[in-house]
Amino acid sequence: MKILYFYQNFSTPKGSWGTRVYEFASNWVKQGHEVTVVTSILSKSDLTATKLIEDQYFDGIHVKVLNIVTDNKHSFYKRIWTFLLYSILSSYYALTIKADVVIASSGPITVGIPGLIARYIRGRKLIFETRDLWPEGAIELGIIKNRLIKNISYWFEKQCYKASSYIVTLSPGMTKNIFQRFEFENIVDVTNAANIPLFSTPRPFTTTHPLLKPKQYAIYTGNIGMVNNSYWLYEAAKALHKMGRQDIVILLIGEGQQREELEQKAFSEGITNFIRLGLMPKENLVTYVQHALVSLVPLKGTPILDTSSPNKFFESLAAGVPVVQNTQGWMKDFLEEHHAGYTLDPNDPDQLAQTLIELSDNLASTIAMGERAQIIAKALFDKDYLADKMLRTLQVVHEMSAEVSPQSVTSELHQNSTVKL
Repeated sequence: MKILYFYQNFSTPKGSWGTRVYEFASNWVKQGHEVTVVTSILSKSDLTATKLIEDQYFDGIHVKVLNIVTDNKHSFYKRIWTFLLYSILSSYYALTIKADVVIASSGPITVGIPGLIARYIRGRKLIFETRDLWPEGAIELGIIKNRLIKNISYWFEKQCYKASSYIVTLSPGMTKNIFQRFEFENIVDVTNAANIPLFSTPRPFTTTHPLLKPKQYAIYTGNIGMVNNSYWLYEAAKALHKMGRQDIVILLIGEGQQREELEQKAFSEGITNFIRLGLMPKENLVTYVQHALVSLVPLKGTPILDTSSPNKFFESLAAGVPVVQNTQGWMKDFLEEHHAGYTLDPNDPDQLAQTLIELSDNLASTIAMGERAQIIAKALFDKDYLADKMLRTLQVVHEMSAEVSPQSVTSELHQNSTVKL
């Protein structure tokens, strides 16, 4: 098959961003398929470009890099501009690149524009990959307030789904949400994956930071900002400090809108057990994750985020580290079912501090929990297993005729799936 993948934030393991598209595409290339990814430059990825448009290759993946830089630190309007500019430029490739199947991977939702052009003007079969529920999330978080913009956004979201031969979501929660709102049958979840060999192969603990010791820190990796409930982490570190448990460190590895203000607060208030390290490639990140007491997956307490599917969740389990998170959706159910971590109140940092104390003081049971987590991660979240699951979807869509019903496709995909969440 010739697969055309529109995804704005492509990165390889040398970057500091999720590698789902790289992992899946490289797997498909090894199986003899041709994959072209049209992307831009995320500040956290490893991509660079000197021309407006460059052709680059990574492990057989043809990557068309549009020299448009996106960054979470950009203003709202600048981000919207970069999203629209990417969609306008990439639409040219929706018209000109030969493809059997086109994937439009959102967010941002504007990636649906080249997807719709490929579908309706070139007659390509479209897969719409939903990474987050937009505009639901933006509305719940108060980012979109204008009624007209809300209505247009909901309309555009529905058009993207209607145009698609199949919808792929990144979590069971997203699948349930879309089905309840639109009753589309042509939908399946293919969660984020983990590079099992990378994250589960033991590595020695190496760091130059004097306050970091194995199994004496809780790790958070990713964006430092409001949506990620970063103040919850800081207040928990502060609570630990007041309890005289500065031996338990909360480590953040990443960048974001609230990074500077939190670092300044920690410095001015003398909270020495709140530490941040800068962005680093996944190859370097692995050591820090493997030797953590637990991995923290915080999000703002809003219902739409209960459907989230963050990379750190899967990679932490693969590294053999329990997860402490604070959503009320599928991740909570998963951790409870497999005894692989805890779900806490997103508004109670004292509860987080107390949980970390209990985990630290009962280290043997914490390590055993991490071992269980790694076993289930190897079964459910291996990148190659999930790449094959999505490839089956692409193959069925490629081969299906107009007379084939979405229900029969869904049935076939589920029958061929060896593991279900």
